Amino acid sequence: MAQVQHISSSDEFQALLKTTTYVAVDFSAEWCGPCKAIAPVLESLASKHGVPSFLAFAKVDVDKVQDVARAWGVSAMPTFMFFKEGKQVTVNGQAVIRGADARALGAAAEKLGGLAKKRAEEAAAAE
Repeated sequence: MAQVQHISSSDEFQALLKTTTYVAVDFSAEWCGPCKAIAPVLESLASKHGVPSFLAFAKVDVDKVQDVARAWGVSAMPTFMFFKEGKQVTVNGQAVIRGADARALGAAAEKLGGLAKKRAEEAAAAE
């Protein structure tokens, strides 16, 4: 069962992007009410759709890891972004989901989960 990874530094964030095909990132803050409300949804999506090495769910506290938040222009919390092979991508037509939109986040996680499972199966078949 995959867990949400709590990112504590820019290096850790870069390492995750380099080692995982797809990454869904939640930029949030401890004082943010909507961030707290969506956190259990993110945990549930991570355990349902996460695939080690192929799909990770990460959380970046914008107050603790300010350089990462600044680098991606995060100005509202929560903000969700999606990455494929280290580059930001759009999922279901959205490059960014702003706010605690459980429906949009769920749909994005489901799509990424399907892509990640397919990649994992292809990698296993190639071995």
